Amino acid sequence: MSHNLQFYIDGAWVDPVVPNSFDVIDPSNEDAFAQISLGSKADVDKAVAAAKRAFNTFGFTEVAERLDLLNRIIAVYKKRSADLALAVSREMGAPRKMALDSQVGIGLAHLQKMAQVLKRFEFRHVKGNNLVVKEPIGVVGLITPWNWPLNQITCKVGPALAAGCTMVLKPSEIAPLDAVIFAEILDEAGVPKGVFNLVNGDGPTVGQALASHPDVDMMSFTGSTRAGILVAKAAADTVKRVHQELGGKSANILFPDVDLSTAVSKGVAGCFSNSGQSCNAPTRMFVPRDRHDEAAGYAKAAAERFTVGPADAPGSKLGPVVSQIQFDKIQDLIQSGIDEGATLVTGGPGRPAELNRGYYIRPTVFADVTPDMRVAREEIFGPVLAIMPYDSVEQAIEQANDTVYGLASYIQAKDIKKAREVAARMRSGNVYINYPQWDASLPFGGYKQSGNGREYAEYGLEDFLEIKGIAGYEAAE
Repeated sequence: MSHNLQFYIDGAWVDPVVPNSFDVIDPSNEDAFAQISLGSKADVDKAVAAAKRAFNTFGFTEVAERLDLLNRIIAVYKKRSADLALAVSREMGAPRKMALDSQVGIGLAHLQKMAQVLKRFEFRHVKGNNLVVKEPIGVVGLITPWNWPLNQITCKVGPALAAGCTMVLKPSEIAPLDAVIFAEILDEAGVPKGVFNLVNGDGPTVGQALASHPDVDMMSFTGSTRAGILVAKAAADTVKRVHQELGGKSANILFPDVDLSTAVSKGVAGCFSNSGQSCNAPTRMFVPRDRHDEAAGYAKAAAERFTVGPADAPGSKLGPVVSQIQFDKIQDLIQSGIDEGATLVTGGPGRPAELNRGYYIRPTVFADVTPDMRVAREEIFGPVLAIMPYDSVEQAIEQANDTVYGLASYIQAKDIKKAREVAARMRSGNVYINYPQWDASLPFGGYKQSGNGREYAEYGLEDFLEIKGIAGYEAAE
């Protein structure tokens, strides 16, 4: 039986207090292929009450019990991987193989890493005659986005469970079906009732109700900077902790000593991955001015190797973007690049010629981009690269940091000593030198308007913990 029109509250699938049907659109063809029900404040109140009751028990469980729970979740997650991949592919447009290998695979990696971390994490240590204890913060509200849905669900739910928190999850209403399956996974794995609750809904209703709820002790939000500000304002009256992973406009500095063909091609691939819908995508490529035209040529060739098509088409390298709203926003920004005088190297407005339905973007590269242009300053969230010439590495560093965002930076250089020196100067939460492999053990999060707090591994676990000092602990025994 499908649970799409229900919520998971207090260990059971329940109907909404007031049903409110909402179509889930397949961005590959613009057709509604499923429905969910949007929740209300009343549904949030039920879910929070269940989480609050459950915390009285789950918040005091032994580490071994929570570790066993995580391992059971991992086993069921593996069993349901194909179902998760199909849901993600249909609801947000990821090509089928990418949905399984990357979208579902990254979620499994987070759960496995959290189990490893929990085995060795120290929740208490003696300090003189005193004890310092790290305890679960309590009831947490989790709001996750549509672009990497399982990445964000698992790197919030995993550490929240490991910490001993109870929770209410609101996934994106645009890509909600993978979260429904995830709730089924937790149910099958035997998560105690009330520990995990799922309420579908939109930001202004369910998100607002969660963020402002007096019995929610913390909000963990991933999404746009605009929405993150609203969550923080809603949470302020109850002085709850707010953890945010928000937007980005990441710079990719190519040093003069690099193999330009390889560095540019890999940079295009990083920018276009997931159809450009990654908050840490390297969207601003800084290249030496005397090699600018050469870089543009390599970028053109790399971009034109990307086959755009439906998520279920075997040859598709780039699927559609997620929605009409995103499509229109990206089209507007592409047109702004042309209007403001950037050189259109390849791509441009409109869909690829052979696709007349679906939210498909032509892989686009702009050259001769200057720092004042919109394509250099605004988060586009589509397969659009801005190439920006620099006269010195010092100038590139200054322009790379000249942004309200600070999520990630990328540096390509043969001289690793110089790369490390520049990495120290980048105002971002992550720096990637010479396109390294993704690592689930590194902290992930941003500076400035890219957010606060950190996710992944022990850094994510720490964010769901309070610190208590117990004075005189040793003397009391």
